[in-house]
Amino acid sequence: MADPGLDLTAIRARLEAEQTRLLGLLGEPIEGPGQMTYGSQAAAATHVFEQQRDLALRDQFRSELASVRRALEALDRGDYGTCVECGRPIAPERLEAIPWVALCIDDARKRPR
Repeated sequence: MADPGLDLTAIRARLEAEQTRLLGLLGEPIEGPGQMTYGSQAAAATHVFEQQRDLALRDQFRSELASVRRALEALDRGDYGTCVECGRPIAPERLEAIPWVALCIDDARKRPR
């Protein structure tokens, strides 16, 4: 059960705004390298690096979007703010900072980074 001091309406609005932002970022296409010309190895390498960076960011955005959606589902179920690992309440300050967080600080510290 969520902490009674939490403003669930404001939290839902933040989660929905974050979901919209992430969906927008994921909707942007990643461009291919295009036609290569002689002497463009450095430009091609730079483009490949940027493409790999964009793909890594896209993976991060997908992961964050999944967390946001799980938090919205928890709000709908009525168990938002409960650690999925130990079942204890997540500190309101932690939820304020990262509304889609699923672990209490103690369980988050146990996980490898």
